[in-house]
Amino acid sequence: MDPRVLKALIVDDEPIARRVLREDLEQLADVEVLGEASDGKQALLQIEKLKPDVVFLDLQMPVMSGFEVVRNLNGKHAPVVVIVTAFDQHAIQAFEAGAVDYLLKPVNETRLRTAVERARSMRGDPLEIANQVAKIAAASDAPQSTHRRKVVGRNGADYFLLDEDEILAFQAERELVWIVTAKQRLLATQSLRAIQERLGEVHFQRVHRNAIVNVNHVRKMSALSSQRWLITLSNSLQLIVSKRQAHSIRQILQW
Repeated sequence: MDPRVLKALIVDDEPIARRVLREDLEQLADVEVLGEASDGKQALLQIEKLKPDVVFLDLQMPVMSGFEVVRNLNGKHAPVVVIVTAFDQHAIQAFEAGAVDYLLKPVNETRLRTAVERARSMRGDPLEIANQVAKIAAASDAPQSTHRRKVVGRNGADYFLLDEDEILAFQAERELVWIVTAKQRLLATQSLRAIQERLGEVHFQRVHRNAIVNVNHVRKMSALSSQRWLITLSNSLQLIVSKRQAHSIRQILQW
């Protein structure tokens, strides 16, 4: 396949809307519509199977909304997301969250061309795409209790989108920051300080200047002295808590 061709997937529960958008896209040079999906679950299957460069995603759909689709994107080949919606407030919310572009129905031809070119410019930058998907996932229209923020991790040239509950800890080693999961270690794309500020969650606690732990994965705490502790995580990783961060242990013990 010609590498210049932008591969697209259309996701919308309205058949007429899918047909009109397909016809408009097929009028553009170097764009190929790989397929369509009528709901969110079908969209996730199609994304996994077809690996499109860009997904034109409706937000208001039965079964699974567009935001839920983005929150459930996994793997190392995340597509660029262009939001398509009839509701202005949803478009603004998605765009502020990091969507590369949004299109209001009925789709304007000029705006569509702009969205396609923006998607094309991002195609060769997997880090930018992964960060974009993570930001949109954070702009959830679900209740706070089901809020699922994504964290971006890197392994070589591949970028992974992780749910917070998958992460056991963040560890800094000089200029590198590692994301520790049950099965692997991935390189973080941000500093430890930036990660701590972004998470802002009570179940992530700083225990050392070089470490943040997910308290839900703490399995054992051993007192080394009155102000020094040894934490054992669910994967048997052990971390020493600094004197400065001893208060974090007291917070964990109060859970």
